Amino acid sequence: MIAKKLLTTIAFAFVLLFASCKNDDFVAIAGECPVVESTSPVNGDINVPLDKSVTVNFNKEMDPATFNQSSFTLQGATSVDGTVSLSGSTATFNPTADLAPATTYTATIKTSVKDIDGNALQEDYVFAFSTGSSATPSVVSTDPLSLATNVFLNKTVSANFNMLMNHSTINASTFTLKQGTTAVTGAVTYSGQTAYFNPTIDLLSGTEYTATITSGAKNLQGTALVSDYTWKFTTGTIVAPTVISTNPLNNATGVALDKIITADFSTAMLGSTINNTSFTLKNGATLVPGNIFYAGVRLTFTPTSPLLEGTTYTVTITTDATNVAGTPLANNYVWNFNTLSTAVPVGTVVDLKSAGNFGILAGVAVSNNAGFSEIRNMDVGIYPGVRTSLTGFPPAIVVNGAIFASDDIAPPGVAAMLLQAKTDLTAAYLFAEGASSPAPATVAGDQGGKTLAPGIYKSISTLLVQSGDLTLDAQGDPNATWIFQIASDFTTVGGAGGSIILSGGAKAKNVFWQVGRSATIGDYTDFKGNILALTSITMNPYATAEGRMLARNGAVVMTHTNIITKPVD
Repeated sequence: MIAKKLLTTIAFAFVLLFASCKNDDFVAIAGECPVVESTSPVNGDINVPLDKSVTVNFNKEMDPATFNQSSFTLQGATSVDGTVSLSGSTATFNPTADLAPATTYTATIKTSVKDIDGNALQEDYVFAFSTGSSATPSVVSTDPLSLATNVFLNKTVSANFNMLMNHSTINASTFTLKQGTTAVTGAVTYSGQTAYFNPTIDLLSGTEYTATITSGAKNLQGTALVSDYTWKFTTGTIVAPTVISTNPLNNATGVALDKIITADFSTAMLGSTINNTSFTLKNGATLVPGNIFYAGVRLTFTPTSPLLEGTTYTVTITTDATNVAGTPLANNYVWNFNTLSTAVPVGTVVDLKSAGNFGILAGVAVSNNAGFSEIRNMDVGIYPGVRTSLTGFPPAIVVNGAIFASDDIAPPGVAAMLLQAKTDLTAAYLFAEGASSPAPATVAGDQGGKTLAPGIYKSISTLLVQSGDLTLDAQGDPNATWIFQIASDFTTVGGAGGSIILSGGAKAKNVFWQVGRSATIGDYTDFKGNILALTSITMNPYATAEGRMLARNGAVVMTHTNIITKPVD
């Protein structure tokens, strides 16, 4: 009986020994082993922001003395420098600098880490993730400032981001203004890197308002704000002067090259504040010289030389302009117009000229977020964006073509070549936008399931290809041409329908999609034609195109394994 009890005791001790955790000296320590319960990013994550801190959560409180750059490491192409910290059961690796874009990183927690009882992690814990092409978006400034007082009653509230955002995510749901719990009605717009909330009516005097940008706002790569951004301000009692009309109107096209620009104010202004500082006309970053005259409520600007044809101009009246009482405009007033283009006769096919050499031509960025995308038999270019704004190449490749950026120093003349391509793209865009022969047919909403003959099709709003494929029938004419004039966004919805089908001898090279804002090519869409977008173009996963993705001002984004092929002649 004694021998039996002794054997039982020995067996229990043996089980306890091997059920316990072990320290670095292989000495058994009673207690629960520490294990990793979760990580951020999770194993296999893609499109991770470049400014991401890596965190690891354990099942119990850990010993901070065991956490350092030897026990918690991050490895990309080289070892990543950073600081390691521990709070309770959460360890954090904060890189010293932003991570590299489109790069796979491996994080390792080694068995040298221990819990507060001295129990060691039993196996190295390893996980990996891949970065995207940008850092986390954030709000960097607001107008009014947070806690500002005496704000004008007719103030347009704005927020500036640290990068370009997806304009479709900047809307009345993600940008709100409230007086207490009461929502203020207004129009939300987005331009450049700035979101605007313009209240429908003047704000109440002496009242506190709360503005919010929610985490529903995302950048072009789909990365959202980490959290809602909120700020408050209080109104005063004054209504600021405003610009009530302009000539040319905002977004006017076909403006004469000898045009005299005018702006009318809501009240008499102080003439000395209407000058070359408060008023500017620019072609891109180039200031247009001219003479300013002010009388009554009207400002008149006469350019010294004729304007350039087929060019977008930006006019700005700043808050340096004040009325006779010394009250400035509540906000800078900015508008754009496009001059006429005589380069291509009306009634002929859209001539891309040198822009036709490019499968992708963008303004600020070109990215391949994931997968082995290809651009075949055409070049990729970015202007005025620079080489560092071209990301995801590789794994994306250009077959029988090259990649060019505005800051390339070799071969000589790259910047001038890209500028000419963007000039040719602008001219083609404006021609397509103003084409009127044959007379445009009005279209609206979803074009899925339809068959369209050659011609010009005009939409005054957004256009979709959603409920089925859109067929373009050339009816046996190999020169048949389609021009789609889309005032706002253009979206195809892939999957069960939403592709572009060519029939009757139709050719993708003769299909032109002029898009007044941004275009999105849906998942698995088989797309045909040349997109000429004012802002940006996004190709969703596995979308393919026989044509070109040409964005005048914004970015071209390939999200996952996209193919762009040169149209067949």
